[in-house]
Amino acid sequence: MSEEPCQCPDCLRFYREHDRLIREFPTLRQQQEVNWAALQSFRTLCGRVLEDLQKKLNSKSSDQSEDNCQNLTIEKKDKSITQVISDLENINAHLYSIEALMERIFDVKVPDEVEDTFREVAGELAPDPLNIDRLRLNRLLHQTPDLPDK
Repeated sequence: MSEEPCQCPDCLRFYREHDRLIREFPTLRQQQEVNWAALQSFRTLCGRVLEDLQKKLNSKSSDQSEDNCQNLTIEKKDKSITQVISDLENINAHLYSIEALMERIFDVKVPDEVEDTFREVAGELAPDPLNIDRLRLNRLLHQTPDLPDK
């Protein structure tokens, strides 16, 4: 197994996002807040989509019962929607569990000196990718076209 990090587009996008989150939220408190907000937005979005799918499924089933129409393609579609609803309900259940665990994270407070250490380490872990020195170094070491030629 290779020691090199994966270079597929999905992993590269993950690495960039990972580094961006460290750069933009370099303290414990900021990481707590951004993770809480991400969890809440995920729950909100999943919950709203789940409600919409349930409404659509309920309206289709009431329309079908009124028409007494038993079309096979409609039944297959309803089964796939039912499966998606079940999957989203499972996701929401997991998100509630994660929320309960994350609430414990907010019990931790650190002194300003430790927050400063967070900032320092964040700068080492994910330096600014647009820093001109880093771009030059990348170009020299990896011969990547980070800087446009003039």
